[in-house]
Amino acid sequence: MKNFTKPFAVTGVLYLLILTFSPYTSSTQDSALQSAIDSSERNEAYASRDTFRNPYQTLKFFKLEPSMDVLELAAGGGWYTEILSPYLRDSGSLTVTHYDAMAGNYYKRSRNSFDQKVASNPLFKDVTVVTMGSPIESQSKDLVLTFRNLHNWLARDTMKATMLEAYNALKPDGFFGVVEHRAPEGSALKYMKTSGYVSQSLAIEVAESVGFSLVASSEINANSRDTKDHPKGVWTLPPSYRLKNVNRDQYQAIGESDRMTLLFKK
Repeated sequence: MKNFTKPFAVTGVLYLLILTFSPYTSSTQDSALQSAIDSSERNEAYASRDTFRNPYQTLKFFKLEPSMDVLELAAGGGWYTEILSPYLRDSGSLTVTHYDAMAGNYYKRSRNSFDQKVASNPLFKDVTVVTMGSPIESQSKDLVLTFRNLHNWLARDTMKATMLEAYNALKPDGFFGVVEHRAPEGSALKYMKTSGYVSQSLAIEVAESVGFSLVASSEINANSRDTKDHPKGVWTLPPSYRLKNVNRDQYQAIGESDRMTLLFKK
């Protein structure tokens, strides 16, 4: 008589090994991300904003893994770059887009400052910097991210074109993560172009128009204290404080803006 016990026993052992090591692997990845966030090498002023920007929860929501090839659009001062870079360095890669230094004095100052960080700050080691508008290899990225940039693209009438670039850069089934200052639904386009806030429905509409499917939305970065009617738009609030010391305590109490957090899939 054939013994049917051993195959099932082996299968059972393998199953137990999978159950045993899968949580460990996940825990290791989570620990690595938290370590990147907790690094003492981070800019102190940046780290102080973690309570508003929730980097750990946000990046986990965007399904970030250390082996991914990631593209960060419009990296700005590198707030997220200094977390992403060390996390991805060993088994993944990070490419960021930044301003064209030839586009004007503001863009030149911003790009030069960022280039200096990449050259001198160990957190930015191995980051590839690409000028905005330059071609990104088609279907080369697992994840594209952008943080608080939709309003800039909307103001320049490039939001759809930029989202299409993100779509084309992604591999099939790749993800697109978006954080943006959230306007009240029904807001006029003029308000959105000048205030720095964009409605969630518009962000979803434009992303879907280039081919993305909405996977999920999150309230990770929501702020119910933000009334969104400030004299200098979103820049009235921290960290910009566009009004300087005028009603500063009031705006400090509000904190950073109310933000949508959206995850799309190609």
